[in-house]
Amino acid sequence: MKEIKTIVVNRSAYADNDEEAELLRAYLKDHGTFLVNLMSSPGAGKTTTLTALINLLKKDYRIGVMEADIDSDVDALSIAKNTGVKSIQIHTSGMCHLDAGMTKSGLDSINISDLDLVFLENVGNLVCPAEFDTGASMDMMILSIPEGDDKPLKYPLVFEKCDLVLINKIDAIDYFDFDMEKCKKTILMRNPNATIIEISAKTGKNINEVVNYFHNKLNSWRAN
Repeated sequence: MKEIKTIVVNRSAYADNDEEAELLRAYLKDHGTFLVNLMSSPGAGKTTTLTALINLLKKDYRIGVMEADIDSDVDALSIAKNTGVKSIQIHTSGMCHLDAGMTKSGLDSINISDLDLVFLENVGNLVCPAEFDTGASMDMMILSIPEGDDKPLKYPLVFEKCDLVLINKIDAIDYFDFDMEKCKKTILMRNPNATIIEISAKTGKNINEVVNYFHNKLNSWRAN
């Protein structure tokens, strides 16, 4: 019988990316640019939410957007057309996420020297993007009502790492079997520090609460 060897790996497979992400965070801080990593499933309303949010924030901040997709530039064109802010597309060439190196390349392309706030719209899924630190100043995600209230149980990591969770499409809640209180309880069980805001990006309901959240977040970040 052949001897079986056990190999102990003491270094995380993500260690190199984590180190690069920390360097990127320091770089952004030095330049006074706040980077937000936005995650969600496809169709949850990332681009619609960003459009509504940016149109309220742009009077106070110089904003840029990086749209990450496997292909196409539909979202980048939509953001540029509907908000007027600087927007670029990052094609991932089949990859289902962005890492710190890819994020840095995007930031170099968008030129952060004249930007206070940059939104990174990550590739649409709840698994891979949550596993890679992009170097962002904060992480946020959108869960939409049609997806169901069980997603924090099925995909815990993305909820565990996000500072802000937006529950979108609340205008449609009467048409779906979605238990809001149960969903919030599960999210807070996973992440007691998460801020949860119910919104409708389509109607604009509670978007001002998100705007106030960002004002407070950026003021705190700048003070530290």
